[in-house]
Amino acid sequence: MNNGRLEVKIKRVCQRKRARDHLKAHLTPARKRGGAICSPLCNSNRRISSIMAESRTVEYCSDSEDLFGDYDSILGDSSVLAKLDDAEQNERLRGVEQQPEDEDVLSDSILDDLGDEPFEDLPASQLQFREEVQEKAKRSRLQDRDKTSTPFRGLANGEGPPKRPAGARRSVADQLKRTMLGNAAAPSAVSRTVMLKEAVVSEEINVAMQAMETVSADMPDLGPFFGLPSKVKELMFKLRGIQSLYDWQQTCLNLDCVQQRKNLIYSLPTSGGKTLVAEILILRELLCRRKDCLFILPYISLVQEKVRGLASFGLELDFMVEEYAGSKGRFPPVKRRNKTSLYIATIEKAHSLVNSLIESSRLDNLGLVVVDELHMLGDGSRGAIIEMTLAKVQYVSKTTQIIGMSATLGNIKDLQTFLRAENYTNNFRPVQLKEFVKLHDTIYEVDPKEENCFRFSRLLNFKYSSTMQKIDPDHIIALVTEVIPAHSCLLFCPTKKNCENVAAMICKYLKEDFLRHREEEKGVLLRELRDSGNGSLCPVLKVTVPYGVAYHHSGLTSEERKLVEEAYSSGVLCLLTCTSTLAAGINLPARRVILRSPYIATDFLKRSQYKQMVGRAGRAGIDSVGESILILQEKDRNMAKTLVCAPMESCYSNLMHDDGKGLLSLVLSLIGLNITSSVEQLQDFLQGTLLFVQWQQLCVGRSLLEAVQQCVDVLKEKELITVDSHSQSLRVTKLGKATYKASVDLTYAEVLYKDLSKGLESLLLNSYLHLVYLVTPYDLIDQCKPDWMIFFRQFTLLSVAEQKMSAAVGVPESFVARKAAGQTVKKGVHLAAVRRMYLALVLFSLLKETDVWSVSERFQLSRGFVQTLLGSASAFCSCVLHFAEELEEFWPFRALLAELTRRLSYCVKAELIPLMEVAGVLESRAKQLYAAGYKTLTHMANADPAALCTAIQNLYRKQANQIVAAAKMLVSEKAAALQEEVDELLAPPSDLPQL
Repeated sequence: MNNGRLEVKIKRVCQRKRARDHLKAHLTPARKRGGAICSPLCNSNRRISSIMAESRTVEYCSDSEDLFGDYDSILGDSSVLAKLDDAEQNERLRGVEQQPEDEDVLSDSILDDLGDEPFEDLPASQLQFREEVQEKAKRSRLQDRDKTSTPFRGLANGEGPPKRPAGARRSVADQLKRTMLGNAAAPSAVSRTVMLKEAVVSEEINVAMQAMETVSADMPDLGPFFGLPSKVKELMFKLRGIQSLYDWQQTCLNLDCVQQRKNLIYSLPTSGGKTLVAEILILRELLCRRKDCLFILPYISLVQEKVRGLASFGLELDFMVEEYAGSKGRFPPVKRRNKTSLYIATIEKAHSLVNSLIESSRLDNLGLVVVDELHMLGDGSRGAIIEMTLAKVQYVSKTTQIIGMSATLGNIKDLQTFLRAENYTNNFRPVQLKEFVKLHDTIYEVDPKEENCFRFSRLLNFKYSSTMQKIDPDHIIALVTEVIPAHSCLLFCPTKKNCENVAAMICKYLKEDFLRHREEEKGVLLRELRDSGNGSLCPVLKVTVPYGVAYHHSGLTSEERKLVEEAYSSGVLCLLTCTSTLAAGINLPARRVILRSPYIATDFLKRSQYKQMVGRAGRAGIDSVGESILILQEKDRNMAKTLVCAPMESCYSNLMHDDGKGLLSLVLSLIGLNITSSVEQLQDFLQGTLLFVQWQQLCVGRSLLEAVQQCVDVLKEKELITVDSHSQSLRVTKLGKATYKASVDLTYAEVLYKDLSKGLESLLLNSYLHLVYLVTPYDLIDQCKPDWMIFFRQFTLLSVAEQKMSAAVGVPESFVARKAAGQTVKKGVHLAAVRRMYLALVLFSLLKETDVWSVSERFQLSRGFVQTLLGSASAFCSCVLHFAEELEEFWPFRALLAELTRRLSYCVKAELIPLMEVAGVLESRAKQLYAAGYKTLTHMANADPAALCTAIQNLYRKQANQIVAAAKMLVSEKAAALQEEVDELLAPPSDLPQL
């Protein structure tokens, strides 16, 4: 202000002028989504980059910024605002005297200048603005000059507007825009004529907004962390300890194909950090595009571990994490209105989930499918299921992106063609890996450049007595004691029994110093192992654990495996003797990995299996180098050269595996889901499979049409499909629908139907035995060799009604008694029914006692096998339940099997079941929680992790946080399911008759 004159400065918020014809959005109203503050994409063509990569600063707008700064008018007509600007300038030139405290009088005089203009045709918002300014001008003359303004209600967090310097005031154009924004939030009552005129404006705004959304709808940018809010980066550090990403991870996330949402396969060595990239892409899909995601993992243990790990992210970022493994999972999933869902599923459950989404016309809601271990496409029947799942997703939904994580393959281009995907490959490892082989007492380094593939490294330094030389001819003790106990070591053995024997043998010759290393913590581990076995402790582990040594294979219970894994990860155990399954499961790295033999049982190692095992060598952030040593005999030398130096193996379709069983299942489900209804359509679909890409290699001399026609003929013969007499289209029968919806193996569909039908004739209801027999898995029968004396002893303990039931299914007491006596039985008895009954008795005993240890000892079976049987029976019981739900004649089974599925899933006392529903809470932990007063799911969800650590012995804070987060997520999931039922009940029916 100079000489009493107010100097009015008009300033545009945005300096850049946008051309309306391009409709590119530079500023979009910010929104809060999912608990995280999300800012819109400032330039849709900008490559998303990481804060960690020190990229340029990105500009964001807040709720208080000018939303119309780049336009003179929303309609593109600059007349009104231009006239307002001219009027303000005229006022300045005329030198209108104005007190700084009153900022409305000037507006009034300006409007007087515009008084001759016709305002009748203005939109209602501008008419209302004029009336309000005039009214305020009148009031201002009557009020004191110390008038205070009301804070703008649109500001976030209830904060007042920023204070302007003395003498400054808002321009009329800014006031007009402000009023228009307020009117949008609080519409006023206007005449019908004005409303029609306003509708024209609204329509143009909608068109503009839609056009702007199309620019960035594929991947709106919500923040600086690879398109995600900074809160995600903070959570990565808080929950995972991750501060920065590897260079390859940043490169992969910024690939053009990723930005354009094309399918991608990326291949890296084990432990390279592949999963983190997938998780960031999943979070972008959940938070940015607001679409559901499916994460497919090969094993139940990996699914449960991932559910625990991501539940905290779901709670913080407001999305659901749902487990689909074993008997868990709802088909179709709950349809959520305000939240997105991440489905974490095993291979089989993922296929059922996709089928249910297709059937309910909801597959388009699935924005992203991530497949871990994509190379398992070449793994028998499970590979066929992965191929079926991905082929259906590609065929039905054109908007769902597929991301595959794979080991390096020799024919990756075949997979690229199948998935229409780009490929990213990198040889990065966070820790350098050095591969060695041991032959006699010499260590050779693997070097493909050498003529013999091996280069001399060193002689093994050891001092063995003649007795030790006989017991340990492969010098295993010398190899492991070079690294333990200061560092960790994994020793892969060819068989489960060998794991136990080698662990015990090593401990016989370890020094007493090993006993004193973390002695107290080993004592705690032994107590926990004993508690998990209800007082029973494995005699081998009792001897080896004090030395820091344990074995790990499928013969352990899940509780024992988890305790051993946690103790190894924390350094309490320094050596694990294990089978190859550990390499395929949870990530347990080691300083040194030793392969006891180049065999798994009697089969020579595949290169992919070898790479998976040696890939565990080297712990990121701990070791500077990792090393693997393959122990060889002279006879295996030449084969070992091929193993360690040959190129990677190829991956082939398994739809034709086992006489084309996979292709039959695929054809049946395609017809049942109404994806196809003719041979021609089936042929068209199959052209999008990996089988078709590799047809010339796998099906020489046979056409695709012939294969399809053969499948159709087989399914007709099995009475699973039929041909409509009028339209000649293919249709599934009721049995066919029940088969594909229940994911029942086609080999057993007819047998299952006959068994259930026969069971209805004389169903035993005063005992679980009959139902348990009906849900005993068919595929485990061949693995069972009954001990006839044990069989007879257990049979005599059955009630009369139960023995009659056994005779009704083809296993009479006389047969079992003669076999136990060693007599030859001439009367023909179906051996499959006998073995199935033996397994049913094992499950029946488990339901009554819920103690795996005592049941395994009684039946002379490994406790690991007993637990595997229980898990398989639980999953198959769920399948049989879905099978019965599709067939009216089996209505009595529905309620019975629903309860049995629940009992088999947990096999504990009823009061512990709610606690064991939480991912990662096993029986021993559930007992501890129940004893401490945490008796329900809501107790767990509202627990304080610090209080849990205090109340529960040997519970680490990280574990407590994961348990509480998983419980909260489960409570939210159950509440959402109930809310869906409420919404369905209250919603008016769409087919309500009208007068």
